[in-house]
Amino acid sequence: MPDPATRRRLTDDLLGWARGVRADLPWRATRDPWAVLVSELMLQQTQVSRVIGPFEAFLARFPTAAACAEVAVAEVVLAWEGLGYNRRAVNLHAAARRIVEEHGGRPPDDLTALLALPGVGPYTARAVLVFAYERDHGVVDTNAARFLARAAAGHRLDAAAAQELADTLVPLGRGWVWNQAVLDLGAQVCTKRAPRCDECPISGSCAWARASYAPPDPAQGSAGTTRTQPAFTGSDRQGRGRLVQALRTGPVDLARVADVTGWPEQPDRARRIADALVGEGLAEYVDGQLSLPGRST
Repeated sequence: MPDPATRRRLTDDLLGWARGVRADLPWRATRDPWAVLVSELMLQQTQVSRVIGPFEAFLARFPTAAACAEVAVAEVVLAWEGLGYNRRAVNLHAAARRIVEEHGGRPPDDLTALLALPGVGPYTARAVLVFAYERDHGVVDTNAARFLARAAAGHRLDAAAAQELADTLVPLGRGWVWNQAVLDLGAQVCTKRAPRCDECPISGSCAWARASYAPPDPAQGSAGTTRTQPAFTGSDRQGRGRLVQALRTGPVDLARVADVTGWPEQPDRARRIADALVGEGLAEYVDGQLSLPGRST
């Protein structure tokens, strides 16, 4: 933990900076826990710029958990178009049904109950509590983890230590604005590569700066910040994406699955991907075809 004087300066500097740069994002204009949950699932592994349009369209189609829960999962997958990682759509549909069945149609305001929802992990659960219910938790994603390791601690943090520090730093009653500021700083200034330290609004209270940026970078290996994404081209993810996109237009004959995935010479690989989609609830086999659940002809 920073000493009390440094912590006060860190808080004042960060919140002062945030007042002038906070992005005008649609999910920041609401405290509806369903809308916040939708946004957080969409933002997992997807750039903010790609989420804005689909988020607004999705909520227009499914403004409540009940509206999402009452349709077939295929309808939710169709509404997820353009976001990728379609398993998130299946999880959101399952979560909506759980919310309706167990929580009266409103996402719970309890950490344990949120963590029990399909597709909801430690970050997403706390994000709902903070950004919908304005609780004083710290949210730790890769952007926040860099801030915590570099600015607050000055050394590498494991996941448990990062979460504990994040919770401790939240100013009383200011969980919403504080966490938005932390996330914005990590995304815009305290970046993974080439952090803009010379422009940083908290450089005077940053632990790494006060140590003259001595190597190694505290963010390296800290709380999952250095996870790398495997190459997309030629990957199973690429084939899955092609197949799901084709299924959005209608069923695919099993004889065409290899062609649709882009692997005409690898039918066994293509069928493995199709089997995986069926196992995950993203597709079903009906009469020699693969289709989105409930949309076979």
